[in-house]
Formats: sequence, C-alpha cells, structure tokens
Amino acid sequence: MTQPIQKFSFDTVFDGRGGIASHTPRPKRLFPVEEVEQIRAAAYAEGERAALASVAAQQANALGQIAAACAQALPKLAEVAHEHRESSAALSLACARAIAASALDRFPQGPVHAALESLAREIEAQPRLVVSADPALAAALQTTLEETARRMGFEGAVVVKPEGTFRPHAFILDFGDGQAAFDPAAAAERVTQALHAALAAEGLHAEPLIPGSES
Repeated sequence: MTQPIQKFSFDTVFDGRGGIASHTPRPKRLFPVEEVEQIRAAAYAEGERAALASVAAQQANALGQIAAACAQALPKLAEVAHEHRESSAALSLACARAIAASALDRFPQGPVHAALESLAREIEAQPRLVVSADPALAAALQTTLEETARRMGFEGAVVVKPEGTFRPHAFILDFGDGQAAFDPAAAAERVTQALHAALAAEGLHAEPLIPGSES
C-alpha cells in the first residue's frame, strides 16, 4: 500500500486572523562537552585576536602621533641650538675683546715688539725702519724700539711717526721691502665676520650639541 505524499509541512500555522493556530516546537540540540569546549576555546581565541589587533592599532596610532610631534619639534630644537651657538659665539667674542683690550692697556708696546721680533730676518739688512702708530702709542715707542732693534742686531735707523688717523694701539712697520700692520679693532672685526660667516654656512645643520644625540 502506497503511503500518501505530504507536499508541504509547516512548523507554524496561522489562522485567518493572523494568529498562530499551531506551532511545532523545535527540538533542542544538545552539544557534547568536548564540542562546547572547542567552541569556547575558538571564541576565546577570536576575542584575543581581536583585542590584540585593537591594541596593535592603538600602538601604531600612538607611535604615529609621537613621530608627528617629533617631526614638528626637531626643527624648533635645531633653531634653539643655532641661537645658542650664536649667543655663545657672541659671548666668547665679547670676553675676548675685553681681555685683549685689557692686555693692550697694560702692555701697549707688546704687539709692536712681537712684530719686530717676528720680522727680524726681513729687516736686518734694511737701512731704516719706520714705525707709524697712533699718537698715544708712538710717544712711548722710540726708546724701547731702538733698544729692541739693537738687541736683534738691526743697525739701521728707527723712526717713529705718530699718526692721528690711526685707531688706539694700531701701527704699521715699514721696512722698505715690505710692511706689517696691526689694528686691533680691524682684527676683531675680521674675526667677528669670519665667525658669523661660519655660523651662517653651518645654519641649522650643525653637529648635535650632545654627541650621539642624533643618528
């Protein structure tokens, strides 16, 4: 005997008013303990991976912010370091000028004697040595220069000429075949210009103030 064929089967049947006429309860599925443990472990691993990915993303974002802050700060630090170098150079020049001025005030004839001794071989065969100097310096040079020249073996005449246009402590040694000049103010200005030129050329690309602080 052939069994009748059931074409359709519904778990839930509604009546004409839209209400539930009948409902077939779904069978409850029971999971073995091993399967439950596997599901729990998989869910825990997935949660751990998601948490680690979130932490890694936060770390990458924080590092990006730190790198951006450093990129903004480094040029400013370079400017501060350059200003510090300029200030240090200016202070050093001021100290050097003060020391040099004090030394020249105490020993005004020192540079003339040093120049004369360094030129001993150039002037030894000359018939005359002419020293032009600022009036205050020239007044005290004649006797001492003659003594220095004789001690060096120079037998020619030593002539000291005061020059009112010379700045303090400036002089020129004229020995016929050449000249030697000294002007402390001009020398200080040349040193200042050379230092400023070096700082300008160096710009913001100088060596770090603390060795090893840049790599």
